[in-house]
Amino acid sequence: MNLQNNQKKKLYLIAGEPSGDLLGSRLMKAMKAKYGNEVLFYGVGGETMEAEGLKSLFDISDLAVMGLAEVIPSIPKILGLIKQTVKNIEEIKPDVVITIDSWSFSSRIHKALRKKKLGIPQVHYVAPQVWAWKKKRARTMYKYIDLLLTLFPYEPKYFTPYNLQAEFVGHPVIESPVVHANAEEFRKKYNINPKERVVTVLPGSRKTEVSKLLPTFLETIKKLKAEEKDLFFVIPTVKTVANQVKEMVKQSGEKILVVETQNDRYGAFRASSTAIAASGTVALELAICDVPHIIAYKVSPLTALLAKKFLKIQFVNLSNILLGREIVPELLQERCVPASICSYIKPFLNKEGEWYDRQMEGFKKVREILGQGEHTPSENAAEIIWNLINPRKE
Repeated sequence: MNLQNNQKKKLYLIAGEPSGDLLGSRLMKAMKAKYGNEVLFYGVGGETMEAEGLKSLFDISDLAVMGLAEVIPSIPKILGLIKQTVKNIEEIKPDVVITIDSWSFSSRIHKALRKKKLGIPQVHYVAPQVWAWKKKRARTMYKYIDLLLTLFPYEPKYFTPYNLQAEFVGHPVIESPVVHANAEEFRKKYNINPKERVVTVLPGSRKTEVSKLLPTFLETIKKLKAEEKDLFFVIPTVKTVANQVKEMVKQSGEKILVVETQNDRYGAFRASSTAIAASGTVALELAICDVPHIIAYKVSPLTALLAKKFLKIQFVNLSNILLGREIVPELLQERCVPASICSYIKPFLNKEGEWYDRQMEGFKKVREILGQGEHTPSENAAEIIWNLINPRKE
């Protein structure tokens, strides 16, 4: 059915950071595949959503901050972007507003929209981690959104008792192009010697993460080069921090390949003997590729103090959380130092040691948990959202 523009369903999507942008782009792709001629997209997103046809209201790198101490100076700017977004939604009058991850930002959009009583269905994609902290948040979310789409099967139970429709759609990592990436093509493209072992280094996608983690990672690279032969280092980065990463690498004087495309990112993963990563979804992508890795992360002392007080979880790495045991070493705060990182990475380079065996066995179970379902997570999400704005007539 080919509808005129005024009959098409208008979807307003909001993604506040690169991981949400990737999720949003896959949702758009699934929507176009299933309802192509019947949907129009508006909203806020990054480069992958723009590649699917979204004209973003503003650059999402303005939102790429994390941690209380880091966020405070950016509050006036973020409040201005919230106001701008709500005004844009009022003008467009979409059939549904879908926020993706970044609940701190997204919740303010939803609260502002509810106050205006526009009658637009409001959806949030990716449940805030109430099982980790702020469990009381689950009791009030129904006031601001009509539907919550979750990535993990254990999440709906935290929200449905409080009058919020919550649907498990699956984790998007299982539809990542990383599963089709080719190690040999990547090696050939960058003329990497077959004897060289590739180490991928991932310092995060936020400016604050990069500024805190990359100096430590660069020192680690220097130390590893001094202790091991035939290593080739790659840093895959994203648009929001690419210039910052390249400048810091240049200042270090170390020979490191910095890549910016998704194909190169996933090619590097496939070619890697091991990886050093900031916490986040990237750890699941490494897991499904069977790349042994460690998670290293640090935040400001104030943010760390608050996290210690309020976080109710044993682990921060998603593989560890899913399995309920530590298979990926978590080097946090004072443990996030070159000597500790090297002590784990060196055995991984040679595919040996207790941690290596633990990861290879654990990653199989992680893939089983994430890989269930007849349709992809994005297809499931697209169908649920479509049914929300096109209720079936009995």
